[in-house]
Amino acid sequence: RLRDIYKQTVALTCWLGEPYWGQGIATEVVAAFSTYLFDHLDIHRQQAGVFSTNKAAMRVLEKAGFHKEAVHQHKVMKAGHLLDEHLFVKLRP
Repeated sequence: RLRDIYKQTVALTCWLGEPYWGQGIATEVVAAFSTYLFDHLDIHRQQAGVFSTNKAAMRVLEKAGFHKEAVHQHKVMKAGHLLDEHLFVKLRP
């Protein structure tokens, strides 16, 4: 059962409206929420997938303490374009 083998991992996703880009909001929220998850849940790993075209989201995750673990080549199709997905992770300290 997948619930049993993946129960120590959470997957994060985030979306922020364009008028709010570049203000540090996403970085602050991701960092705070990540800390909250480790403090309140029995998890050991957080992960987030980012399309290869979204450099800003990658930077948000890096500033929030995540590191790039892998690049899954040709994983997603968006607007008719085949994109890689970068997998970022943060492990329990």
